Amino acid sequence: RYRYYQNVCTQSYSYVWWDWARWEREIDWMALSGINLALAFVGQEVAWQRVYRSLGLNQSEIDEYFTGPGFLAWNRMGNLHGWAGPLPPAWHLKQLYLQYRIVERMRSLGMITVLPAFAGHVPQGVLRVFPRVNATRLGGWSHFDCTYSCTYLLDPEDPMFQVIGTLFLKELIKEFGTDHVYSADTFNEMTPVSSDPAYLSRVSNAVFTSMTGADPDALWLMQGWLFQHQPDFWQPAQVRALLHGVPLGRMIVLDLFAESKPVYQWTESFYGQPFIWCMLHNFGGNHGLFGTVEAINHGPFTARHFPNSTMVGTGLVPEGIEQNDMVYELMNELGWRQEPLDLPSWVTRYAERRYGAPNAAAASAWRLLLRSVYNCTGVCVNHNRSPLVRRPSLRMDTELWYNASDVYEAWRLLLSAGTALGSSPTFRYDLVDVTRQAAQQLVSDYYQSIRRAFQSHALPELLTAGGVLVYDLLPELDSLLSSHSLFLLGRWLESARAMATSDREAEQYELNARNQVTLWGPSGNILDYANKQLGGLVLDYYGVRWSLFVSALVESLNSGSPFHQDQFNQAVFQVERGFVYNKKRYPAVPAGDSLEISRKLFLKYYP
Repeated sequence: RYRYYQNVCTQSYSYVWWDWARWEREIDWMALSGINLALAFVGQEVAWQRVYRSLGLNQSEIDEYFTGPGFLAWNRMGNLHGWAGPLPPAWHLKQLYLQYRIVERMRSLGMITVLPAFAGHVPQGVLRVFPRVNATRLGGWSHFDCTYSCTYLLDPEDPMFQVIGTLFLKELIKEFGTDHVYSADTFNEMTPVSSDPAYLSRVSNAVFTSMTGADPDALWLMQGWLFQHQPDFWQPAQVRALLHGVPLGRMIVLDLFAESKPVYQWTESFYGQPFIWCMLHNFGGNHGLFGTVEAINHGPFTARHFPNSTMVGTGLVPEGIEQNDMVYELMNELGWRQEPLDLPSWVTRYAERRYGAPNAAAASAWRLLLRSVYNCTGVCVNHNRSPLVRRPSLRMDTELWYNASDVYEAWRLLLSAGTALGSSPTFRYDLVDVTRQAAQQLVSDYYQSIRRAFQSHALPELLTAGGVLVYDLLPELDSLLSSHSLFLLGRWLESARAMATSDREAEQYELNARNQVTLWGPSGNILDYANKQLGGLVLDYYGVRWSLFVSALVESLNSGSPFHQDQFNQAVFQVERGFVYNKKRYPAVPAGDSLEISRKLFLKYYP
């Protein structure tokens, strides 16, 4: 029945700086892909601001609560407050007008829009206005201390829970209308204050009751991430209690990471609540070829045939988009199928559709990618851990789930199709992406040479491998990425600045954009979680880190003093922080010919 799309995190990792033209393209793509259920989360802070003001909070209390635009996803789930904020008045206005158009277009194309609802988190100001309110302060989230984390959660029995929840939803419905489906996540990566099943039932019942207070026909859409993220806490009794706090059929659970860690299998199909089988696939919007094609080709059908299955749809829930198009096309297609596909023949037709012409070399390249980099099996978690995009150390992960030579051979095959397919924009994008993957593999090889040379005290070899990496391979990769508009740091930064109505806002938004893809927090709290491979970033951020690392190792061999990782971390943090604040403007227009640059890299580096 449902083909669902979007993750609450994608709002920050991918859509945050979008204008209406970019939203329009996305919604049209959703329609073409058969998506009929999707989040409409833009502009909700406008409604929250009105609710907080009507409750008696002052503006400074509201400003201390909202994060900056680049981090709103985690503010909404109660993970963070205040970081990289506040939100300027102009932000609210622009988002409001954007949301009007988004919901109008989605509905006109037959989609059900999912609006946000109250999950129970409140600003500290609520405790000043209502000193007798029963709220618990949650712990810090993900390496953040209470400066920017430790949100207050209202007790579900407190009468203010219903007041705030219903006020907010009424405000939202008045502004945007409704399709009666609402999303709220109370315990995203946050441990509840009690594991008593009765308490957990009360929480979910309170959330649902505050929805029905504003809309008697409300249906709650909930992300099922928490159950697999903290399985020690969420034992069967706790899961059942949370799910059964809502009448059966009035909740839809997103089995969010079903391709790797399905929850329906150990919860008797969510104890009778309907669920959607979702492919998460991507974390943090990282670049890097990746897929679990066998798992997604069979998973939805296995789920449908599960005893007493309550599956009602399929979904795409990546944390970040604009990467690995093929995997999403495949998943979308499966929503329409009765049984698994013959993947090699499907991918052969995919290459032809994608490039607008049949080509034997391109089809062979795709079959190689399908069987290797796109076929991760077992429990696969796609965080790009390549040394390229991680803070350098002597203990970096260089393991691959596939045969590196398959990617090199696919690169060779795609290049050989360059003359025939070079005019296709999708072909050029894929060539850049596969070349980027090959370069990422090469970086790992040079890193291993650097580490070996250092450990065996071989200074000439260290200087050679380090020199090639820092002075040739990384600059070449940067120029490749700079030749394609979708791989430009400038595009990300300039789209952030374009949302601003003043220089001051432009600077704030640019800092949000820079911090998110690098330090992710004031002190590298979630360092490189949202790493990207972008022209500008490779040279001025990753490249500078590698240069510092190689220099530190050379210095250590020269002076005979050991290399200290913690000293290096302190030095490299200054480089990372320096990048966030360097104010350098990066081009938003590509330069150079991707085909030529890829060919040049190939002639130099093809192993």
